[in-house]
Amino acid sequence: MKPWETVERAQVPDVGEVMLARRDEEYVLRVRGQTLMSSRQHGSEMAMAEAGCANLAAEAPARVLVGGLGFGFTVRAVLDRLGPGARVVVAELMPPVVEWNRGVLAPLAKAPLEDPRVTVVEGDVGRLMRKQQGGFDVILLDVDNGPTALTHPDNDSLYDLTGVSHAFNALRSNGTLVVWSAGPSPAFTNRLEEVGFTVQLLHPAAHGSKGTRHTLFVARRVPKAKSPASSRRPSRR
Repeated sequence: MKPWETVERAQVPDVGEVMLARRDEEYVLRVRGQTLMSSRQHGSEMAMAEAGCANLAAEAPARVLVGGLGFGFTVRAVLDRLGPGARVVVAELMPPVVEWNRGVLAPLAKAPLEDPRVTVVEGDVGRLMRKQQGGFDVILLDVDNGPTALTHPDNDSLYDLTGVSHAFNALRSNGTLVVWSAGPSPAFTNRLEEVGFTVQLLHPAAHGSKGTRHTLFVARRVPKAKSPASSRRPSRR
């Protein structure tokens, strides 16, 4: 088997060394020496886009937030499902990942960052959600290892009760939040439900139809039905 070849490396404040390596046609992204993702295993990223955009009409002027750029597969899948009126905001905390997606990695997902519908924000997706109340139809979060942070301790705040509340408030009525995770977390499901989401769990394969399966938390902000009492007009005496 061929050895891995280092393609790029960079130091990111508060994160450490970020490295892009290649073997044949496969790329891996490593943070502090630990493999974060592989370009061969992107089935669950594609499934995120499908689940998040399932209720959107292709021609709708939807606004979608993608937290975590990775190799660009999720962004590409979103763009392929939506029409020219859609707007996709991509929040990525590590600038080198954005740079590599504009360069050596661009062919992997057919250069999604070159699409005029895409805006890239180099920064914290949590901060972006706090500033955009009711701003998105869909939010897709693929940050770290899901509810258990991996590369950056501050990402824990995305998955606690406050972070989940910010995601809820950043969605429009009937909006959908999809969170990628390496595995299930009953505690995180409970948190989502506590703030008002209805939750469905999906378990797509990482590559093809076999091998490792990841977990997607598909959380929908469904408007609460008015009670008969609240919809009745007050009687006159």
